[in-house]
Amino acid sequence: MKRTLTVCPYCGTGCTFYLVSHDGRLVGVEPSATHPVSRGGLCVKGWNAFAFVHHPDRLTTPLVRRNGVLQPASWDEALELVVERLYSVQKKHGLDAVMFASSAKATNEENYLLMKLARAVFGTNNIDHCARLCHSSTVTGLAETFGSGAMTNSISCFDQADVILVIGSNTTEQHPLIGSRILNAARNGTRLIVADNRRIRLSRHAELHLRHRNGSDVALLNGIMHVIIAEGLENREFIATRTENYAALAEAVTDWTPERAAAATGLEAGEIVAAARLFAGAERGMIAYSMGITQHSHGVDNVRCIAALAMLTGNVGRPGTGVNPLRGQNNVQGGCDMGALPDLYSGYQKVSDPQLRDKFARAWGVTSLPAEPGLPLTRAMNAASTGVLQGMFIMGENPMLSDPDQGHARKVLKNLELLVVQDIFLTETALLADIVLPAACYAEKEGTFTNTERRVQRVRKAVEPPGAARADGEIICDIALRAGYRGMCYSGPDAIMGEIAGLTPIYGGIGYDRLDPHGLQWPCPDRSHPGTPILHMERFTRGLGRFSPALYRPPAELPDEQYPMVLTTGRTYFHWHTGTMTRRTHLLDREEPRSFIELHPDDAARLGISHRDRLLVSSRRGEVRTEARVTTMVIPGVVFMPFHFTEGAANALTNNALDPESSIPEFKVCAVRVEKLP
Repeated sequence: MKRTLTVCPYCGTGCTFYLVSHDGRLVGVEPSATHPVSRGGLCVKGWNAFAFVHHPDRLTTPLVRRNGVLQPASWDEALELVVERLYSVQKKHGLDAVMFASSAKATNEENYLLMKLARAVFGTNNIDHCARLCHSSTVTGLAETFGSGAMTNSISCFDQADVILVIGSNTTEQHPLIGSRILNAARNGTRLIVADNRRIRLSRHAELHLRHRNGSDVALLNGIMHVIIAEGLENREFIATRTENYAALAEAVTDWTPERAAAATGLEAGEIVAAARLFAGAERGMIAYSMGITQHSHGVDNVRCIAALAMLTGNVGRPGTGVNPLRGQNNVQGGCDMGALPDLYSGYQKVSDPQLRDKFARAWGVTSLPAEPGLPLTRAMNAASTGVLQGMFIMGENPMLSDPDQGHARKVLKNLELLVVQDIFLTETALLADIVLPAACYAEKEGTFTNTERRVQRVRKAVEPPGAARADGEIICDIALRAGYRGMCYSGPDAIMGEIAGLTPIYGGIGYDRLDPHGLQWPCPDRSHPGTPILHMERFTRGLGRFSPALYRPPAELPDEQYPMVLTTGRTYFHWHTGTMTRRTHLLDREEPRSFIELHPDDAARLGISHRDRLLVSSRRGEVRTEARVTTMVIPGVVFMPFHFTEGAANALTNNALDPESSIPEFKVCAVRVEKLP
């Protein structure tokens, strides 16, 4: 048996384990007993992270669409065709007529390479990835208030908090090893506040469970801050020495009395007062959140309020405190860090800055780089629907299931002049492609992932890719070479990381020789730096933390007579994202084999629905058939549906209304009608 230490390919927690292989095939996993995050444990997805690797559905050869049918092709034919057709689209419609979608499942090195390919080779800033669908609100909101859009503390800080506020995160199902830390902390005396209208597992252990209306987070947080200021519970020393613009916040929340906040949220005024006193009264208060906060048409405002609450109470820059956005995918933090964003190079360096453009152009050996920020991925879909965008190169993402308003996404992708998809399986998106490139998965290549606490860790090759499949980075470099660019010839992923470190100050001290045994947390500016477990300890990245008041805005779409219920979406414990890997894992698919929708017993009785009845769920954008799960997990008037299932795709229903600042869609609130099928 061979044991290869690597990083889990699922959520952003960053657990490590040994892939166990025999005769070139994976047979199991063993958790790393010494890892500071997973500490010898794994969730059910981690224990089964080897099972999809050798699935017979794996792509093993390039495919090219001929006469309407995807047919096998050689690498030479497929890659020459990719280059030829990308250039053809640009020649006909302009450099910005193509879009590159990077991947939170690819390594840091591969995300950096695709960003470089888009900008240095094809001359466009149209590069983005799935952070646009999950945490772009965080990047925008925390960069404005703190100067950095990342998790401020380490996962170990959950053990040191006196009170933890979890809002918009079903942590035990989405980030199970972090959820278990929170549960253990609660058992050991940490006081827990859960703000989520579903009765998630954490709420059973909470001192306060705030079941507020979907989309009313700004009202709730403004109400809590009103109470803190009105009762003199704010940390005046921290506000005076570490922050600015406090007067604007105090004025903005003046009218948000507990009674007004209760009317907007559906809570009791006393619940809001109790939450304010509990959080403000603790010496060390931690806030954890995820996509229940970010995936709204006012997601940036939600993040501004969370940052304001932390600063108001002085809970930033110390162990057991901080604002902690939990990243949803294994390398979504790294994708952002590597500049797979339309307005930023690696390390959050702005493309609009002429000095930074010159720095990257000189390093990459090109005369100039595009100055105007490119299209966010969500706005690219709209640009494609109007003909402004004509070509897309999608690496390791499945927008046919992950994007809102699935009917719109399908129409857009089918109408493109060129769609190239690079993936490990023939996904719902790849089925629409003109060219499909077979990629290696995490177990078949070298590189690094960056987890939710900014920990950069080694990913190691345990087995060979199937058939002719190749690592994403190798494919990207080959495309660059065939396009006539010789600046992407590397001896290996460690050399790519060397280039990243030379151009990216927060990664300046990171090299493969320094990442054993448990990686480094950025910022790590030089080779002698030990990494940074906690941000903003002496000063914020921007200097002073900035209070940015937020006005309450309701969701973009509210229930009415035609569509009287609110739909919210999320994940389940046994599946992950679009199910591409977990639904090809027998044990996981056995445990959660089909789509379902949760509805409250009162709604079920009113509609004549029983547990496991077949239902038709409709919105203004589409309809799906699914199975009823009657439960008090949800409140009356609200239904919940996971988005993993292609045969019951929740995103056929969701709303493509975008946050005006971060361009994130409003996945968490849309109006639906639920009917029992005969």
